[in-house]
Amino acid sequence: MKKILISDKLADAGINYLNEQDGIQIHIDTGMTPEQLCDVIGDYDALLIRSDTKATADVIRAGKNLKVIGRAGIGVDNIDIPAASEQGVIVMNTPDANATTTAELAIAHIFSLSRNLPAANQSLRAGKWERSKLVGAEVSHKTIAILGFGTIGRIVARKANGLNMRVIAYDPFVTPDIFADCGAEPVSLEELVAQADYLTLHCPMMDKTRGIIGTEQLKNMKKSARLINCARGGLIDEAALYDALKSGEIAGAALDVFEQEPPKDSPLFELDNIVFTPHLGASTREAQVAVSVEIARQAVTYLKTGEAINALNVPRLSAEQLKKSEPYMGLATSLAKVLSGLATQPVEELKVSLLGKAAEASARPVSVAALVGLLSGKVSSPVNSVNAEGLAKRQGIALTESQSEKSEGYVALVEVTAVCGDDTLSVTGTLLGDKHPRIVNINQFEIEVIPEGILLVTQHNDKPGVIAAITQLLGSAQVNISRMQVGVSENAEQAMAVISISEKIEDSLLQQVLEISAVTSARQIEM
Repeated sequence: MKKILISDKLADAGINYLNEQDGIQIHIDTGMTPEQLCDVIGDYDALLIRSDTKATADVIRAGKNLKVIGRAGIGVDNIDIPAASEQGVIVMNTPDANATTTAELAIAHIFSLSRNLPAANQSLRAGKWERSKLVGAEVSHKTIAILGFGTIGRIVARKANGLNMRVIAYDPFVTPDIFADCGAEPVSLEELVAQADYLTLHCPMMDKTRGIIGTEQLKNMKKSARLINCARGGLIDEAALYDALKSGEIAGAALDVFEQEPPKDSPLFELDNIVFTPHLGASTREAQVAVSVEIARQAVTYLKTGEAINALNVPRLSAEQLKKSEPYMGLATSLAKVLSGLATQPVEELKVSLLGKAAEASARPVSVAALVGLLSGKVSSPVNSVNAEGLAKRQGIALTESQSEKSEGYVALVEVTAVCGDDTLSVTGTLLGDKHPRIVNINQFEIEVIPEGILLVTQHNDKPGVIAAITQLLGSAQVNISRMQVGVSENAEQAMAVISISEKIEDSLLQQVLEISAVTSARQIEM
């Protein structure tokens, strides 16, 4: 008999599902303190929570029989995931169960802005009849621009198609086939902003997307455009938005999420051309039922079959598996991170080849480790060897594996190749002393690189003075160089430099490197 503790309120449908399962016993006890939870958690195989319960390291360590923690919803800030991984406890959430309701709220805000619904309501309640003042706009034949094309963005696209809207979208990690399947035209971020009649945000919150809509983007929007954010606070620079709305650079905005929640004393409240909702994206009865039933189903599936749906971490490997696979897994992750940093188009296929002694390891864990390197920092969920394959499938990335005893020039090699439309990129690496990773080839450039820290990778015409010009720029900017390697291609006309630098450089400095006449490309990669 598997025992499940439910310490936060779940919808009745989720409870009913659990009660119907053979071999499952549930106990509901909400409102416990962490100390009280520590006292009882040792008796349970699974813990199902929402946002109130804090699954701390102490709670997890006290769970001597605990196998899985299930979060009914997407956010897992209240779960100590590293502690769970250390104890071999799976953590899972329900990232898609509230996708429809969030997409519907975005569409609702589009109509609200277009037809002046909040203002009309207030006007009529004040005893006015201002029909001419409240003339709105049709959404049919307008352009909806979707920033972020994950599950929610794709639902918005399909609904917008039904409204006879032109759909454009930006997401550098989604393949063309997925855009086409959803009736959306992929464009650059600059084109997205400039062409939007309605710009709706559905991307994850991370360093690269923080403030992605700021002063420059708002200035480039149409004066008639409207901006909607039902994703994450912080994607929009709220100070810049205030200026744009007040000056009339854009026509209106709707926010469901904010840089600080609740948004106390925000100057945005002074403006009439913006509407607000208090983070209602997942707040529908249907969504609450959906997350409860889904997390119940996922927990039961894991307890009965071991299948970890929407898992956010990885259980421990056996000692035998760890000894044989882990060195190549780490190498594959590093190689794929380099590929991810070099790719300028979405990756459609990832090919992983184990050569020589590396072919003795199981291909799948090494290939999945490569997916981890490729996807980390590119999607909203933490990426690991449990969820990487599912996330790759969602992004439209195919995985191909091969093994061969032949390994030209090396005892063992791992080669990771990315197919990006008409372009193919490859990075090959080996292990020195069976544990020290080295990159030995990047896109046919033979070059030995230690894959750590921050790498500045340039490709340039092979002639004197280029490396000196690059290093002079870095030195002038007080950027320390710890290592530098240069490799040439077979035709000896092109060269590649990989420079290990002490810190990430500003985009302006990277642009100066690109402006060196012989340099054809420059990318910085954080390992």
